Amino acid sequence: MEMMKKIGVVLLSGVIAAVALNFFLIPAQVLAAGMNGVAQIVVSLGQQYLGITFDTGIFIFLLNVPIFVVGFLKLGKAATFWSFMNVISVSLFTIIIPQGEVTNNILMNAIVGGVLLGVGGGLSLKFGFTTGGLDIVSLILSNTTGKTVGNFMLLLNGIIVLIAGFIFNWESALYTIISIYAMSHVVDAIHTSHQKVTAFIITTKPNEVGQNISEHVFRGMTLLPSMGGYSGVEGKMIMMVVTRYELYDLEQAILEVDENAFVDFVPTQSIIGRFASEDDQRTFKVTGVFPEIKMTKKKSHK
Repeated sequence: MEMMKKIGVVLLSGVIAAVALNFFLIPAQVLAAGMNGVAQIVVSLGQQYLGITFDTGIFIFLLNVPIFVVGFLKLGKAATFWSFMNVISVSLFTIIIPQGEVTNNILMNAIVGGVLLGVGGGLSLKFGFTTGGLDIVSLILSNTTGKTVGNFMLLLNGIIVLIAGFIFNWESALYTIISIYAMSHVVDAIHTSHQKVTAFIITTKPNEVGQNISEHVFRGMTLLPSMGGYSGVEGKMIMMVVTRYELYDLEQAILEVDENAFVDFVPTQSIIGRFASEDDQRTFKVTGVFPEIKMTKKKSHK
């Protein structure tokens, strides 16, 4: 079931990206974000200086190959595999779906194209993989610094916009900024890995549910005593803090054991204390133990 969902997301994101490129951005001469935009630049240069017409989808694939080598080393085999499948999907659908023009309003093309790319990219990230290219670079930087993925996308794509402005014209570059800005906000709205929530899980099977959660979501949890208001039955409630990016896995882990569990998700503004980073989680997956917390003693001044 999980694999079918990922296959569906890969195909859906490929179609969405192809529609964004072929129906909105390419006809309006507005660059897409990341390697899709770089592919547009390469194709345009080939037409202008060599008189050769290339398919954008082919270059989307070729330009992403070296980046996947880095992604394999930094993000792991599973995420890289699905990201690679995602790029193949985008490339194929960009080739298959013919180009067309929905509107000649360049501003509408820039906004709609950016939003569509953001939806495809955000859905991909939500299921643990990327659309390739600068998404991988942005995700690596996000994991390292804790900043949002959308902010890094905006920064890296700003460099592409500057290059495009010098090579082509500044009007297209300005509309490209609008498109990328729309895309980055949609990505952050969907891929909410840096937004935290506290889950209160009320179940009659706390030990079984807790064990299943620990096998799917690598977060700490606390068992609190509870009592049913109407039944008077004493039990235990599980409390844990997770990111919104982990909510899907948490919900599935709970329902697999107790489909009648009652779960309350409360937005969490800030936390103090140990909250495992993604590097910590990867270590836990391999060793089964979270890395030790390094405590440093403060020097006293006499």
